[in-house]
Amino acid sequence: MRVVEDDRMKGVYWVERGEGRRSLATRNLAPGIRVYGEELIKVGDEEYRVWDPYRSKLAGAILKGIDASAIRPRIRVLYLGASTGTTVSHVSDIVGEKGIVFSVEVASRVMREFVDRVANHRANVVPLLFDARHPEIYRDSVGSVDVVYCDIAQPDETEIAVDNCRHMLRSGGVLFIAVKARSIDATRRPEEIFREEEEKLREEDFEVLDVKHLYPFDKDHAMIVARFRG
Repeated sequence: MRVVEDDRMKGVYWVERGEGRRSLATRNLAPGIRVYGEELIKVGDEEYRVWDPYRSKLAGAILKGIDASAIRPRIRVLYLGASTGTTVSHVSDIVGEKGIVFSVEVASRVMREFVDRVANHRANVVPLLFDARHPEIYRDSVGSVDVVYCDIAQPDETEIAVDNCRHMLRSGGVLFIAVKARSIDATRRPEEIFREEEEKLREEDFEVLDVKHLYPFDKDHAMIVARFRG
């Protein structure tokens, strides 16, 4: 077994297990700590966490070939919809000790679990108990960021993401938005909804860089990556 860094995305690794088998992973910023029962692998002095694409839409998107290189060491990330922290923890691993992940979650019970599982063990994770629909309330606590990552199951998810970008994403920064078609309109074809959400971003000064459907990891989901030109 060996671990090699991905040639497109710094901070992301492949655990090569032989016979062509390999798993996505990140270097564990909190050695010995599991967030969601993931496999820990020790290679030399380093510990890696296997990244499950069925538990994380970002991992699924990377395995589908999306360009996620904007998420890299040392950057500032605003994460909308932190939930219990599965993907946040891997983003934390990637940005490293000199990066920071501002993590917004509206549900207090979920936030308590997030703090216990993730924030208490990672100095680069800042929990923010707020409604992402009101970025004006927490923008002064965040400042300017390089990446906004949005994973909120709401019909107006794209509008929420855009509003946060206008408050905090620097010009030239990148938005990652996990679009859940069934949360927007369960009666229509997901492909139509994905195209509409892309068009909304183009109308709001975004350049759509990449789109990947996340099947088989997530049904009726797509990841859109867009650059903010505002």
